[in-house]
Amino acid sequence: IDGIEVRFEAVKIVEAKASKGEEVFLQLLDTDEGASRLGEVALVPHSSPISQSGLLFYNTLYDENAACHIALGQCYSKCFKGEIGNDPKTIEEAGGNSSMIHVDWMIGSGELDIDGITADGKRIPVFRNGEWAESL
Repeated sequence: IDGIEVRFEAVKIVEAKASKGEEVFLQLLDTDEGASRLGEVALVPHSSPISQSGLLFYNTLYDENAACHIALGQCYSKCFKGEIGNDPKTIEEAGGNSSMIHVDWMIGSGELDIDGITADGKRIPVFRNGEWAESL
């Protein structure tokens, strides 16, 4: 799957397309209710050693360490404060996403800027040009 474009609305993908493998991508999103929701957001600086190698491994375990990435589907329940286990209802009650899938795709680059938005609407730089912002 390549050239993915999605639009989220209320934490769910409501529009999706891909320049290559679109049919497979759409089937993946239909796997279950949680498949079209985010399960992971990972921030990885463009200067990471794997990114600097310039290699694309076509292996998620390597490639996800080369770029910022998101994953659709199952969240990592071990990331919650305290042990919540893997029960889908417990994960949902804790604010997580449950799904039969967990599929990463890379979104980072040397041009990526990310801002956090506080509860009062203030924007805080998190990433600038693919790197952690100096203000952090």
